[in-house]
Amino acid sequence: MLLVALGASCLVARLAHTHEIPNDVTIHTLIKPEDGRLRILMRLPLEAMRDVSFPLVGPGYLDISRADQQLQDAANLWIVNDLEIYEEQAPLPGLRVVAARASIPTDRSFQSYDSALASVLGPPLAPDTGLVWQQALLDVLLEVPIRSAQSEFSISSRFERLGLGVTHLIRFLPPDGEVRSYETTGNVEQLPLDPNSAQAAGRFFRQGFLHIPDGTDHVLFLLCLVLPLRRRLGSLIGVVTAFTVAHSITLGASALGFAPTFLSFAPLVEMLIALTILYLAIENAIGVRFGANWAVAFGFGLVHGFGFSFALQNTLQFAGEHLAMSLLSFNLGVEAGQLMILAILIPIMNVLFRYVVNERIGTILVSVFVAHTAWHWMAERYTVWRAYDVRWTDLSAAIIFGELRWLLIAVVVGTSATLWLRRTRTTMSPHNSSVGGGYL
Repeated sequence: MLLVALGASCLVARLAHTHEIPNDVTIHTLIKPEDGRLRILMRLPLEAMRDVSFPLVGPGYLDISRADQQLQDAANLWIVNDLEIYEEQAPLPGLRVVAARASIPTDRSFQSYDSALASVLGPPLAPDTGLVWQQALLDVLLEVPIRSAQSEFSISSRFERLGLGVTHLIRFLPPDGEVRSYETTGNVEQLPLDPNSAQAAGRFFRQGFLHIPDGTDHVLFLLCLVLPLRRRLGSLIGVVTAFTVAHSITLGASALGFAPTFLSFAPLVEMLIALTILYLAIENAIGVRFGANWAVAFGFGLVHGFGFSFALQNTLQFAGEHLAMSLLSFNLGVEAGQLMILAILIPIMNVLFRYVVNERIGTILVSVFVAHTAWHWMAERYTVWRAYDVRWTDLSAAIIFGELRWLLIAVVVGTSATLWLRRTRTTMSPHNSSVGGGYL
């Protein structure tokens, strides 16, 4: 019985050694095109290489002297099979493993391309290195033939299966350009390593367009914004334009690094977005306007612009040297998404209020539903925001007039324009100032 128990325990240990999926896996990749070949240096944890039986000695140490073939097998099975390189949009055949070696977790050679290349091509670790196999790193050099080092390259990978959470850090070193750095998670679908303007514009336009229908809060905000204006084309255009201009200001400023940086800012903005929806829903329900429609849209647009910018935080790295083009394309995508939503909502509301329910009753019902939803969102987001160590003393004069100076300027300009326009309208047509509550 004792022998059976020992055998079972060894089997369990063996299965754990070959099949356990690590929680977090970080992959470091350096890519450099040279004359006639593309060199790819990669580093990833050895424990992510499942279904490969690495030779062990002692209490779980990697037997470095007998591990060469297994390291090569792991590189082919878990890297080459799941990695594809493109030159000018065409997949490159012939990707091969040039070298593979084990490294200790404190090795710093991948801080630069030259040191990483020298390490991978250098001698292996000493056979008597006491390296626990779960702590070992696999360093690999891959090569693939290319036509020109000046070509446009892109990469696809299916590394998601390496762990429960996979982060891929990529540095691309073009021959005569600035190093491009990217951070991706999971699988990657044909990522341009040095995108041209058309690639950057297309990527960010799609992202902006898809962000609107994916964001239920923005859809409900648009619904509340246009609900009372659906039959007044001039006012509708003015409101949508004011909202667009305002969120473009804060979106661009945030993407360029001018937004506040304190930790509680993002949850604060999300809570305020819910508050803007609640405010408009209440206005629509009671049928009273507390300010000019376009001025309200402009003020709330400043808040929503911050929300749009959060969608860009982790993707602007893919803009390459085309930051301005990418920001413009994202904004155009957002506008296209908004127009699509409006093109759907307005006909539905027209049909609903004409054939199903009285317009006033329907407006109240829709507004109450939206207000109920927005209230729950605001309460939930308030809880998240208050979980941070919010200290009002942190909002010192330096922060307010430093990080938010451009926002204060935008608010002053918007308010001044509102007062000027209202005065102009009153002067030109005094009777119109009391029609419909005096709103644009």
